[in-house]
Amino acid sequence: MLLARYQIRNLRRVFEEFERDILLPILLGEIALHNIGAFEHRNPGLPNHDAPAGGAEALEGLGHVPPMRPCNAYSISAATGLPRETVRRKIGRLVELGWIHKEDNGHLYLTERAFAHFGTLMNSRDLPEFLETADRVRRVLND
Repeated sequence: MLLARYQIRNLRRVFEEFERDILLPILLGEIALHNIGAFEHRNPGLPNHDAPAGGAEALEGLGHVPPMRPCNAYSISAATGLPRETVRRKIGRLVELGWIHKEDNGHLYLTERAFAHFGTLMNSRDLPEFLETADRVRRVLND
């Protein structure tokens, strides 16, 4: 019940944050995983792939941004199982919102705005609630 309560509250917030379109956070999350997810298991012996010049202007002003690996509508469609046309349409909305930068070659990158907005939300609201829920679950499991 504790986990269900947390998840429902979180889903409601995400639903509202993304204009009541539940596909937008799924797509933004997949793009983020493609862009920066490779650095979770980064091998220091592998080459460092910097964000290309075309996508870098979307990230100006950030202190430290990890190099990003590009993705495109096709890879996001494959990752989510959503039709490519739906993915393209939703990516267009994420671009309009300023959370995704799309290059002429179709490469997609998170923007500074997305990093700043969702990083702040995660630290101010989601992470503390998640940690509190985890502590409560641990206490229940230990009883």
